[in-house]
Amino acid sequence: MDFLIRGFTSTTWQQLVMYAIGALLIYLAIAKKLEPALLLPMGFGAILVNIPFSGALTQMMEGIGEVHGILDWLFTVGIETSEAFPLLLFIGIGAMIDFGPLLSNPKLILFGAAAQFGIFATISLAALLGFPLKDAASIGIIGAADGPTSILVSQVLKSNYVGPIAVAAYSYMALVPIIQPFAIKLVTTKKERAIRMPYSPKSVSKMSRLLFPIIVTLIAGYVAPASVSLVGLLMFGNLIRECGVLGSLSDTAQNVLANLITLLLGITIAASMRADRFVQVQTLMIMALGLAAFVFDTIAGVLFAKLLNLFSKNKVNPMVGAAGISAFPMSARVVQRMGQEADSQNHLLMHAVGANVAGQIASVIAGGVILGLVPGMLV
Repeated sequence: MDFLIRGFTSTTWQQLVMYAIGALLIYLAIAKKLEPALLLPMGFGAILVNIPFSGALTQMMEGIGEVHGILDWLFTVGIETSEAFPLLLFIGIGAMIDFGPLLSNPKLILFGAAAQFGIFATISLAALLGFPLKDAASIGIIGAADGPTSILVSQVLKSNYVGPIAVAAYSYMALVPIIQPFAIKLVTTKKERAIRMPYSPKSVSKMSRLLFPIIVTLIAGYVAPASVSLVGLLMFGNLIRECGVLGSLSDTAQNVLANLITLLLGITIAASMRADRFVQVQTLMIMALGLAAFVFDTIAGVLFAKLLNLFSKNKVNPMVGAAGISAFPMSARVVQRMGQEADSQNHLLMHAVGANVAGQIASVIAGGVILGLVPGMLV
């Protein structure tokens, strides 16, 4: 009874806000089916860690001493000291991706690069708003549209806002079908959205599929050595998929491993969602900056495609540039749907998928570039 009274009297208004945030994330996961594998454990975890004297967190107990909480332990082991959870997730993501559409039309890699503009624009904007460089860089990486990369970069840089950054990254990933159409329509006309792109797939040899992940890892390693763990595990997962001799392991990586790590990552990141750290004005600023990063990325990809069209005989539908973000395959589906809304006979899916997987590679390289540059600037 004493614990019950102490619990109620110790509950702050900030903790009540976190209960509401947790409930909202659970609602979005179940009712709206937005990234349920991640938003549901994050939402439940947000409630779990904000219960007064929660045993899920490390605390001092009278007569016993320090008692380690499971979420604090998972956060320390899986994210803080080794970054294992987000990195292991890349193996599963790599095993899911078919780089065939990109290999059959290699110029689509340019759209993946162009759509990372939002990262660096948002870093500059966050710094102008007064965030320290390590936090500005961590906020900017939300624009990668890649939750694991956002968590990894913010943790390695020791950002003070790991929780809000993770929530922003995954929430906006889930909202891509809402955010991207708005951003695309800002900078395109219906006539541009109706541009048809015939798809004549080129045959991609088995050798090309096997060499691609190895070559990308080598190039990324020399260009941005800090990206090797990110790109390397992504490409390792893809090599498992393409090698043809590890079928059961490929299936395990795509399903069991990816789902298990996503579940653990979601509830573990909640350890950084304690009310005293989360309910701040800076959290609202981070959510706004994260939205800006997604919009900047989308617009940059579209404008780059329009620039190419000035010098190209075969016109590119500008929306394909918007698919250069890392939100795979949601962004490609958005482009396909919008293309058919403009012209029911317009089929852009495979072009958009190629740009989308290019964005997956570009986003992890961008994360590596930031990890390579920012620590040196902080010295």
